[in-house]
Amino acid sequence: MTMEYDVMVVGSGPGGYVAAIRASQLGLKTAIVEKENLGGVCLNWGCIPTKALIKSAQVFEYIQHAEDYGITVKEAKHDFGKVVKRSRDVADGMSKGIQFLMKKNKIDVVMGYGKILPGKKVEVKGEDGTKILSAKNIILATGGRSRELPNLPQDGKKIMGYREAMTLAIQPESMVIVGSGAIGVEFAYVYNALGTKVTIMEYLPAIVPNEDADVSQALERTFKKNGIDIQTGTEVTKVDTSGKGCVVTYKNAKGEQTLTCDVVLSAVGVSTNIENIGLESVGIKTDKGHVVVDDFYRTSVPGYFAIGDIVKGQALAHVASAEGIICVEAIAGHHPAPLDYGNIPGCTYCSPEIASVGMTEKAAKEAGYDIKVGKFPFSASGKASAAGAKDGFVKMIYDAKYGELLGAHMIGANVTEMIAEIVAARKLETTGMELLKTVHPHPTMSEAVMEATAAAYDEVIHL
Repeated sequence: MTMEYDVMVVGSGPGGYVAAIRASQLGLKTAIVEKENLGGVCLNWGCIPTKALIKSAQVFEYIQHAEDYGITVKEAKHDFGKVVKRSRDVADGMSKGIQFLMKKNKIDVVMGYGKILPGKKVEVKGEDGTKILSAKNIILATGGRSRELPNLPQDGKKIMGYREAMTLAIQPESMVIVGSGAIGVEFAYVYNALGTKVTIMEYLPAIVPNEDADVSQALERTFKKNGIDIQTGTEVTKVDTSGKGCVVTYKNAKGEQTLTCDVVLSAVGVSTNIENIGLESVGIKTDKGHVVVDDFYRTSVPGYFAIGDIVKGQALAHVASAEGIICVEAIAGHHPAPLDYGNIPGCTYCSPEIASVGMTEKAAKEAGYDIKVGKFPFSASGKASAAGAKDGFVKMIYDAKYGELLGAHMIGANVTEMIAEIVAARKLETTGMELLKTVHPHPTMSEAVMEATAAAYDEVIHL
């Protein structure tokens, strides 16, 4: 079977399906190849179902603290199986939504494992046999998977990746989480809130190590207050799974120690899915596990493109989507601007939430900037006090000479909904004084952006 398309996308995650839709909008005959579920990891095993788990954990916490709001609730209990089922139902609903979008945009969906071939062809092995499809332009969007360490091999039962962690049949009494990036701290929050004894082991000196130091310290304080054991500067050397549970051997400044737990979650990052997709047969260059591309996602071989986790840049859903749109618009002969990777927001959905964009204070100083820094704690926010969510702060970093907004770092309730203001402001090259004089509504959490800016310029009112 041979078919010809203008654009064929291999992988239907937030990079692939967005690229396919934009291609169809631009009048290009488009097909998408998917080996498992439309929506990729994000919709089925990542962004969406994890947020559903987090929401269940938050609701349980709200009920447990109902007395704080003058409401009496009889003893609250959670049904772990129903919590997991709700998460899967949400994911299934989103995947069906992508199916609708494919039909709406007249995109052919080809289910099966896609492998590129020379001559701008894709071999797809599915349940109904093997197809050879042709396209003028082929976009690889094969995404990533849970990274495995040699000393932490995942068996899916006692040593898990994120997939198993969100579909456990029985809630574990104790869990060790190795790694404290977004995946690690989000699962730490969920399981701790539901009653599992959680220990985080992080190799680097601070949890959420990519965040501003003040944010890392604030999250660690809150997590410890909530009963999560945090071991930083710690290396897990081996895990013995021969017994009923797991015996974790680790070493840090105190020497080598062991800890027994029911399960271990390996949350040490993401590996790219670039094996067995035909890169070598086509001659596409790679570097350190990533496909080499230019600013418009062209690979080293004409007619082949790559986006998302498999190219350099932040491994985030919204980055993949933006790359997909830029890639397709360039294919269609438009003139999109290259993506500014220095203005990409990062969000972590533990409680309290974390959101950031741009430089940390440390990075700004190391880059040679003379900076103005302002912080506004949510403990001084009327809206935060009314909501009972006073943990956290907004921190703004400006270049002292020109007022350039270098970075923003937030930790607190719903801050992931606030960071887009900063991304837009940086995109528009807004200065500190312009943001300071932008009237923010009262009472809102977003006032803290204005107040932190005011603090940077010694004009803060409510501190």
